[in-house]
Amino acid sequence: MKLIIINGPNLNLLGKREPEIYGSKSFLELFKELQSKFSGIEIDYFQSNIEGELIDKLHEVGFDYDGIILNAAAYTHTSVGIGDAVKGIETPVVEVHISNVHAREAFRHTSYIAPNAKGVIFGFGVKGYELAIQSFL
Repeated sequence: MKLIIINGPNLNLLGKREPEIYGSKSFLELFKELQSKFSGIEIDYFQSNIEGELIDKLHEVGFDYDGIILNAAAYTHTSVGIGDAVKGIETPVVEVHISNVHAREAFRHTSYIAPNAKGVIFGFGVKGYELAIQSFL
């Protein structure tokens, strides 16, 4: 099985940015833990703060991977382009958010990704990435 985690803007700051919401662990630390825990699965990782790069990566992997775990961060609520990219690929996508987006600002209650995703996981902290991997097993 071949999965990829794709993270959007500001997630490169995990462990530093608002640890009360996002935790104190860097994504690299979390990624190494996930690779170790799911050693029988190939898990790749990509992060960008640039919307077009996220779309390009979805196009690149969206026909060859078994699953995509996508945390588009703020672009979830603003990017019709990312939503269309998810709709246009064959690989199933699980949308993940670290925080409970419905307990935050009203604009975060809308997702352009969710209508075309296999599922959505939010509010469980970084554990959401593990839950997303398990959803593909």
